[in-house]
Amino acid sequence: MGKKEAGAQAEHIMAQCCSSPTSSCSSQGLQILEDVKEYYGKYLKSSKDLKTNACVTPAKPTPRYILDALKDVHSEVSSRYYGCGLVVPECLENCSILDLGSGSGRDCYMLSKLVGQKGYITGVDMTDEQVQVSRKYIDYHMKKFGYQEPNINFVNGYIEDLKSAGIKDQSCDIIISNCVVNLSPDKKAVLREAYRVLKDGGEMYFSDVYSDKQIPSELKQNKVLWGECISGALCWEELYQIAEEIGFSPPRLVTSSYITVNNKDLEDIISDYKFVSATFRLFKIPEASVKEKGQVIYNGGITGCKSEMQFDANITFKEGEPVEVDEELWSILKSSRFSDEFLFKPAGKASCCQKKKEIIKDPFQLAKLPQSSSNSSCCGPKGCC
Repeated sequence: MGKKEAGAQAEHIMAQCCSSPTSSCSSQGLQILEDVKEYYGKYLKSSKDLKTNACVTPAKPTPRYILDALKDVHSEVSSRYYGCGLVVPECLENCSILDLGSGSGRDCYMLSKLVGQKGYITGVDMTDEQVQVSRKYIDYHMKKFGYQEPNINFVNGYIEDLKSAGIKDQSCDIIISNCVVNLSPDKKAVLREAYRVLKDGGEMYFSDVYSDKQIPSELKQNKVLWGECISGALCWEELYQIAEEIGFSPPRLVTSSYITVNNKDLEDIISDYKFVSATFRLFKIPEASVKEKGQVIYNGGITGCKSEMQFDANITFKEGEPVEVDEELWSILKSSRFSDEFLFKPAGKASCCQKKKEIIKDPFQLAKLPQSSSNSSCCGPKGCC
């Protein structure tokens, strides 16, 4: 993408986004996009150049099957990885996956192996230098994986305007994003576009940085903190508001961990604001989806989750064990790629859920808990998820 073309597209995006209350409008929004491109295209050469741990914060141990896939990713691609969490949902075989802000392509190549030859991965990024690195190794990875045809593509474009990047309506089973949404001057536009390109029953599974309160304008103007995924962060409660307005199911919190800056100058600027790296999953439930309470039983066997699957911070499904679920989770499982992985038993007229368990929605609350206790229940007979 040439400079004139990129500039015209950025102006088009901001013209569309300026009506959003979450956007940084006009010249300020354009400047943010240019600053981010410069930071990730010119300044950062490897993860060692980062000034905070916002982009290197692991929320939980990485499963073996993912580590094995990551070992096959070229070293140059991995060295320019700046993600803030693990963005690998379950049940990926043969899926069409879109990566928002794919960077050097590390997550895309890892997913390329996991979805198999019949799946397809598309990465979108606005930084020319990153896209060049990602495209450089397509043939290398296809040979490494033993694929006859490429199942991956990288597109130069803006995540606020996926239509201009050629991403069609209802074309994706899953959207992932790894520490990128916070870099956008218009988070609402990003989620709106994600909703458009997802198929009915599709999922957005993404890690990002969130603050414990709204970021003041003077902090947002700090280019380094924005580039480090800090000053552009949403307050976590804003995510729930935006998701509901667009039409997504309520966000389901998966993991969360505190971010430490470890840079005296930046710590002084940030003051008492706190930040976490958190993973959420959003589903596009079809309007005609049947909503009812009942029991679901996990069949087992999903790659990496053969005997149990941690669906989010509040619920883990264990093979063969009935779990009572509410209307929302029933609809999610029934209308998504998980439908064949469960047995469904409607509750009938009688309510199946006599007692609601406390649901953790606040990522700061989750970050305070020991990992072993953040998901200690499988929401069985005593509770309803």
